[in-house]
Amino acid sequence: VQLVESGGGLVQPGGSLRLSCAASGSTFCSYVMRWYRQAPGKERELVARISNVGGLTKYADYVNGRFAIYRDNAKYTVYLQMNSLKPEDKDVYYCNAQRGWSDYWGQGTQVTVSS
Repeated sequence: VQLVESGGGLVQPGGSLRLSCAASGSTFCSYVMRWYRQAPGKERELVARISNVGGLTKYADYVNGRFAIYRDNAKYTVYLQMNSLKPEDKDVYYCNAQRGWSDYWGQGTQVTVSS
């Protein structure tokens, strides 16, 4: 599975961005999808997760209702809608696909929140 993220960029505090992660292959619907983020010198941390069946979602505590993860299995794409962005949300955001022992990562997309 190849994953390609897009949608990052520069946004002012309080603004919104929608990240996309396009996956190759028709098995997309069988993968649990996650968004992670990582700041320089820090460990990668989980932002949000969506299950492969039922679309169950889970978020990091710091998201606090600001972000939404969702998937379109017909388009092999998972999204992260980010609202009310804060300067501390500035990170490289990575998409992850996991199924059993199989684990795939995208190249990341930079999000910068600054006035």
